[in-house]
Amino acid sequence: MQFKNNSLTQMFDLKLPLIQAGMVWVSGGKLAAASAKSGILGIIGAGSMKLDILKEQILKAQKLSGESHSHRLALNVPLLYPGSKEQIDLALSLGIKIFFTSAGSPKLYTTYLKDKGAKVVHVTSTPELALKCEGAGVDAVVIEGFEAGGHNGKDELTTLVLLPQVVDAVKIPVIAAGGFYDGRGILAALSLGAQGVQMGTRFVATKESRAHPNFKEAIINAGPTSTMLMMKKIVPVRLFKNTFYEEIKKLEDDCADSSKLLLKLGKGRAERGMHLGDLIEGEIEIGQIAGAVKNIPTVSDLVAQIRSEMLAKLAELNLFFTP
Repeated sequence: MQFKNNSLTQMFDLKLPLIQAGMVWVSGGKLAAASAKSGILGIIGAGSMKLDILKEQILKAQKLSGESHSHRLALNVPLLYPGSKEQIDLALSLGIKIFFTSAGSPKLYTTYLKDKGAKVVHVTSTPELALKCEGAGVDAVVIEGFEAGGHNGKDELTTLVLLPQVVDAVKIPVIAAGGFYDGRGILAALSLGAQGVQMGTRFVATKESRAHPNFKEAIINAGPTSTMLMMKKIVPVRLFKNTFYEEIKKLEDDCADSSKLLLKLGKGRAERGMHLGDLIEGEIEIGQIAGAVKNIPTVSDLVAQIRSEMLAKLAELNLFFTP
């Protein structure tokens, strides 16, 4: 399968227009390397990493992917966390040339990174913000519908509503995220003008991800209503429904203010859930598409499956349309 005139595959030398998302506590060097070797972009999620851990994970990814694939390695840097500049500088010093920034202004580091020869992609959630990203000079945008896991936009725009509006608004490549897990979804996004798709939830449930086995099992046992967007008073986040979720829901139903929500959230809640496997009191960030994920493959097998699904759907569509 060849992707002619696809700016994303050309920009990053990809075999498929697919990106493995850089998720906190999940996207480490092993997952990113497996993605890069499979011909897609592999992103290390820096949000949960101190500098020594980040260096370890970048070096691991480079070693496992090898010289012929390490150019497909990238770093996701959530700008809301302290130390993002130090993370960026460390990654640059280790040869990383692709950066996905999120949860902050695209103006903050885009020029700095581009002056050092890096590609910059910013994650956003509305057409207006996508235009600001383009104005800031980013090379592409990820537009994320509120189906997505983790931190999310407050406007609750769904991906299929958001995507064509952003494509019509900007001239830079648009990457769709939120609600994708298979080859059919990629083709749907491409038909709406995206140059590619970023998947998170589907890659959490792979053998190479850093997610705790309990977390992976929770995903494949999830149903279509197992998640909910919560905590819009502080930072909106899509959560797996567990005891912690129920406690947050009760606080919100009782009109608790931001201070009470932050007190309940505390520190280390996401690590407790996603990395240490506490499915009761941990914060489990996962996308709405979790209900469709039913196995835990290797990344290589998953990418091969997605490619086959795309070919099969294209063949099916050819039965209905003639040139």
